[in-house]
Amino acid sequence: MTEQANNETPMIRLRDVHKRFGPKVVLDGLSLDVPKGQSVVVIGGSGTGKSVMLKCILGLLRPEQGLIEVDGENVLQMNAGEREQVLRKFGMLFQGAALFDSLPVWENVAFGLISAHNMKRSAAREIAIEKLAQVGLAPEVGNLSPAELSGGMQKRVGLARAIATDPEIIFFDEPTTGLDPIMADVINNLIVDSVKNLGATTLSITHDMASARKIADRIAMIYKGRIIWDGPVDQIDNSGNEYVDQFIHGRAEGPITMELRR
Repeated sequence: MTEQANNETPMIRLRDVHKRFGPKVVLDGLSLDVPKGQSVVVIGGSGTGKSVMLKCILGLLRPEQGLIEVDGENVLQMNAGEREQVLRKFGMLFQGAALFDSLPVWENVAFGLISAHNMKRSAAREIAIEKLAQVGLAPEVGNLSPAELSGGMQKRVGLARAIATDPEIIFFDEPTTGLDPIMADVINNLIVDSVKNLGATTLSITHDMASARKIADRIAMIYKGRIIWDGPVDQIDNSGNEYVDQFIHGRAEGPITMELRR
């Protein structure tokens, strides 16, 4: 394959991906490209399939149908060892930070370095302190337990862990959920800076439009398990799509209706 062809291959490609749980259809023919070195944000309401999409890419869930490629390789045809190698390309900031309460902060940040990359603890600790500094946290924070941190600090630690291995791909799962507007903007700025410094490809899911506008090169909207619009962030306000327009302006009236249990 030529260098030009390599450049044209998206880092992540999904084609006609279907996933259901019993009678409930969650992904219904979802297709999406995440170009190398770009930040793609998928917006959509709760229950539209955003998290299931991420889990299918990571191999935590297996779709019934479709194609999922990471850096040109079909991950659905890989064995466990091959998939583990692909997963080393990834870093992830989980919703709620998802820190290990039993480990000090530095060891949370260094977890992937120690467990997946077999790095010595002393070397891993040095990198952890360095990554904490990159997200604005002092070295002494590394000795604290996660329970001693505020929500915003926990998010910063989660981001430090996501970038600790200098990953090629980073997933951000609702990165600003539960944060006040000022801290949310701090996290958004840190995400932008971290991605720029790493040159990473990123895929984020969120319903926070302020966050999406700040961190995205491209925005895609998922609705009922499909991508219904995809384009540059500066075109989102002129999408010409009534579903997108209703969502980004938070209007109760429109084609998107809340599904309520009776």
